Amino acid sequence: MGTEQRISGLVADLGALLRERGERLAAAESCTGGWLAKALTDLPGSSAWFAAGLVAYSNDAKRRLLGVRPETLAAHGAVSRETAAEMAAGALKAGRADWSLSVTGIAGPGGGGEAKPVGTVCFAFAGRAQPPETEARRFEGDRRAVRAQSVEYALRGLLQRLRQPL
Repeated sequence: MGTEQRISGLVADLGALLRERGERLAAAESCTGGWLAKALTDLPGSSAWFAAGLVAYSNDAKRRLLGVRPETLAAHGAVSRETAAEMAAGALKAGRADWSLSVTGIAGPGGGGEAKPVGTVCFAFAGRAQPPETEARRFEGDRRAVRAQSVEYALRGLLQRLRQPL
C-alpha cells in the first residue's frame, strides 16, 4: 500500500471516530504546507468533523495566527516541541475545536543543521481537556517524502490518542 492510500485510510478512520464522538478537529501546519488539511478534506463529509486548517509557514504567521510566543521562537526555534505545542494550542482556540494537531519541521533539501538536520519534524496533539503532547521525529528521503511521512505520522498520532480510554 502506498503513502497516499495509507493517508486516505487514516483520514477515513479519524473522520469516523470524530463523527461518532461528535467532535471537531483543527490543524496547524508549517512544513507540510496544507497537505494535512488537503488530506482531511479529500474525504467527502469532512465538514462534519474538520473545523479549520491553518498554514503558518513563517515565524510571523506562527505568532499572529497561532499565538506562538516570540520568546518560544527565540529560545527554541520554529522547529521544536515547544513551538509545536503552542501551534496546537493556537489551532485548538482559533478553530474552536475539540482536538488539534500541529506539524513543524525541516523538509529540505536545505535549512537543516547539526542540531536539527533535514527531516527533523516536531508534532503536537492537543485536546480541550488536556495540554499538548509533543513528539519529534527524523524522517529520511527527499522533501516530498519527508512531508508525506509527516502527514501520515500526524494522523497516526492523533488516532492513537483518540483511541485511548477516556
